[in-house]
Amino acid sequence: MSAKLNTREVGDVTVVDVSGRITLGEGSSAMRDTLRDLIAAGKKKVLLNLSDVTYIDSSGIGELVSGFTSVANAGGTLKLLGLTKRVKDLLQITKLYTVFDVHEEEAHAVRSFA
Repeated sequence: MSAKLNTREVGDVTVVDVSGRITLGEGSSAMRDTLRDLIAAGKKKVLLNLSDVTYIDSSGIGELVSGFTSVANAGGTLKLLGLTKRVKDLLQITKLYTVFDVHEEEAHAVRSFA
């Protein structure tokens, strides 16, 4: 099962609920396309909810970094929400955990954009 992405608005924050696998191919390209569309639409506050991500590979990690950079270059902020233990461990191993602003609770994450 590749990644499924669902976008919703919470105030002025765009929450992208990601579920499934973020892997080379469909999963990572779906995330790239979604983030590009949000940037094009002028969305500056993006929260990626990864609580339902079952697996992420190196290309998925690459897409997270690429998305983070793209949103930042457009003058916005990308934050992560609800990392599973596996994704959190992977970000810590790759030293990327400190790059991202990571939150456990959606309400707290949304407030942090203010």
